[in-house]
Amino acid sequence: MQITFYGFKPCVICLLTVLAFVLLSGDCRHKQDGDERTPIRDGNELRSPLTHDMSPVYTENELKQLTGLINTFAFELYHKIADNADNLLFSPYSISVALAMTYAGARNETESQMASVLHFNFTQDKLHSLFNALALELAARERNEGNEDDKYLKLNIANAIWAQDGYPFLSGFLDTLAVNYDAGIWLVDFNADPEQARLTINDWIARQTEDKIQELLARGDIGEFTRLVLTNALYFNAAWAIPFNEEETHNGDFHLVDGGTITVPMMIPEEGSGETGEVYSTAAGPGYQAVELPYYGGEFSMLIVIPDRGTFTTFEQRLDYPLIEEIVNNLSEENITLLMPKFGYESQFNLSNSLVEMGMPDAFNSEKADFSGIDGGVGSLYIGAVIHKTFISVDEAGTEAAAATAVVVFGVGHFDPRKIIVNRPFIYMIRDIKTGAVLFLGRVKSPTA
Repeated sequence: MQITFYGFKPCVICLLTVLAFVLLSGDCRHKQDGDERTPIRDGNELRSPLTHDMSPVYTENELKQLTGLINTFAFELYHKIADNADNLLFSPYSISVALAMTYAGARNETESQMASVLHFNFTQDKLHSLFNALALELAARERNEGNEDDKYLKLNIANAIWAQDGYPFLSGFLDTLAVNYDAGIWLVDFNADPEQARLTINDWIARQTEDKIQELLARGDIGEFTRLVLTNALYFNAAWAIPFNEEETHNGDFHLVDGGTITVPMMIPEEGSGETGEVYSTAAGPGYQAVELPYYGGEFSMLIVIPDRGTFTTFEQRLDYPLIEEIVNNLSEENITLLMPKFGYESQFNLSNSLVEMGMPDAFNSEKADFSGIDGGVGSLYIGAVIHKTFISVDEAGTEAAAATAVVVFGVGHFDPRKIIVNRPFIYMIRDIKTGAVLFLGRVKSPTA
């Protein structure tokens, strides 16, 4: 697995979070606030002289706390956006990383509200150090870049920041990006040619996602007063540890929430048609069945939670991270016959109202937002929109997932054998088994939607 944190590296990336800072501000002087460290400019890149910390100090308990906080936010956000579409998917990890980089510049009440909503229950320094530790932990996972057609695992993480050439950024903000996210700033000219800057960013995004995410930033998202666009990308593409037999895929019934039935292609593992089935980790509890499908290498999995027929809505209402923890703790191996549908879809959300309702309104308020930790307060920055797009494809071979988030920030002023048949709506997540970090969280109400 390759971790790439900035720049124009042509690594395969399919999940992507973009924070677009559009600042309606003009010429301003750089306020150092006592920090005199001079950034280094190398061509079109501006970065702190400090280097990426490859050995952050942390305990396993602290890292577990961080993943728990991210996952808690994940299920709270899930409930806020659950009514947007039958099928949905978003990346708690990527959204949290991107917002953590934004949070590095938040101050006072804006900082407090963001910390409350995102559950950032650590000091700024410790929080960013732990995000660094988690990224390095994920980078250490076993990988196979595809030397064998049926055995592959690709996980790539990348950060790239795009900024108006000449705009003043505090050295402390650049230090945080460099030390904890291994990111510098790529300088562009939003003021003179915003459309070219938009095309440049979209081109980088498309290349990082192998064209799974195109035109993330639409015309009008970037303008002459844009000052900063901060992007995070994560790509996950993995083969199943137990592949499904494409020749055995057949049409089957899938029961919808409203009581209707549709026909969908149902997959069965390569040896799953036999009497003994295959060994999977499963759990069952009041109102649900669950099965964990490992990916190649055994370090990532897809956990599928299937509420009892006719109870999806009531089960979903009580869904939270402690319930998922309980399910994971109850998983045990057994032989089962598994059938599940092929599925693939895209989702798109504007998360702005959801985040406001969750308790961080000041970040979206031009008169109250405080992101002075980015530029010393010269731009009066506030978030104008948070847009999130995702893609997933699940078939006999494995899973490929992609996502993109754009947080547009403006400024004021210038510059038995048991059988588990996944034939009804279900909730799923792609998770790192060791840390418990949820990389993707979604649901399927209709596989063919």
